[in-house]
Amino acid sequence: MNATEGGTGHGAGRFVRSLRGWLADSTIYLERPVLTQFFLGFASGLPLLLTLSTLTVWLAESGVSKTAIGLFALVGAPYTFKFAWAPLIDRLPIPVLTRLFGRRRGWMLACQAGLVLAILGLGASDPAVDAGRTAIFALLVAFFSASQDIVIDAFRVESLETRQQGAGAGILVFGYRMGMLVAGAGSLYLAAFHGWFATYAIMAILALTGSLAILLSPEPADGQPAQEGTPGLAAWLHGAVVAPFADFLTRPSWLAILLFIVLYKFGDALAGVMANPFYIEMGFSKIEIANVSKLFGLVATLAGGLIGGIMVARLGLLKSLMVCGVLQMASNLMFAVQAMAGYDLALLTVTIGLENLTGGMGTAAFVAYLSSLCNVAYTATQYALLSSLMAFARTVLASSGGWLADHMDWVGFFLLSAVAALPGLVMLIWLMRALPAHAAALRQDRPAE
Repeated sequence: MNATEGGTGHGAGRFVRSLRGWLADSTIYLERPVLTQFFLGFASGLPLLLTLSTLTVWLAESGVSKTAIGLFALVGAPYTFKFAWAPLIDRLPIPVLTRLFGRRRGWMLACQAGLVLAILGLGASDPAVDAGRTAIFALLVAFFSASQDIVIDAFRVESLETRQQGAGAGILVFGYRMGMLVAGAGSLYLAAFHGWFATYAIMAILALTGSLAILLSPEPADGQPAQEGTPGLAAWLHGAVVAPFADFLTRPSWLAILLFIVLYKFGDALAGVMANPFYIEMGFSKIEIANVSKLFGLVATLAGGLIGGIMVARLGLLKSLMVCGVLQMASNLMFAVQAMAGYDLALLTVTIGLENLTGGMGTAAFVAYLSSLCNVAYTATQYALLSSLMAFARTVLASSGGWLADHMDWVGFFLLSAVAALPGLVMLIWLMRALPAHAAALRQDRPAE
């Protein structure tokens, strides 16, 4: 055997050993604590679209005004403010349930019970007759959904070993996306053939996936009931809420950073809140919306997330945010083109593909940015606070989208949504130029070597 053959054989042997190592490591996803996170992620992602895009299709079909549909974005407020009651869920026991199942599992079962009843109530409402009742049940769904997310995050951290945390987070996100797919495309398919009440009833049953996963899992050791007592609770509240916020306020130009967080996704959120009513008015059917917006759109979003992650590694955080922000703004202009073209399924595929691709890229870079801002001593609480500000644009600010769409044509509306992306980009330019130390403080805003 010559040297070349020997080198080739040696290289092939290394490849086989490496492949075996990867296959061996992948079995971590079959470990019960890790696999459980998929079902918890599914239960977490399912309710979100039931109060957002899926609900807006129902509202548009029922003849609810675009202004009112835009205001329905406010029902997502619990996702924005969940940090306010997170300390209570983290510390306080629930009578009977905590004793029988433990603190984490008891709270999860309570949140799931409330969530199922709220989804059934939402499905039984009729927005054409009483939109106010529909809004109340949608708000309740969002509240119990946000509350169960608090429990799921705590349960994940406490039930997984250190070596399982990465795999657990990854499979949780995958389950979350699958839950969104079922609540998005799945709901539209069901509603097209069986009506909205049957659709929401089936979603309520599927939401119980979280309860089943919890009941089949042991209570984490750190999830046992906390010691009762006002002084201890007050001290914990100070450490969990006040101290992290006070720490963030010590940073230079903290207000500018917070304004950037609120505004970066504003244009994207403004267009997104009226996307489904726009599709309906353009003449697209629920099946077409499900196929293009939910199925193809999901693939584009996942691809965008991967590209965004690579971009952050190559360009750094702030440059990636700028590139992705400009692309997100450009994708809004495609909706204006769609509005001029009207019913055109091929163009809709291009429009939604670009919007979801650039949105996925921007989200990946933005989440990395928020993570980089967190003090390692307060990571969970500070991230909850910062992500709540991110959700602010999706809920409170974007709720004006319906009123705007009612008072202008679709072309003008989507041009305005593109303009709404400019303040966030201006803030980003200011941060990059006026605060050169900001990039250095992130310790991630540098090209990969």
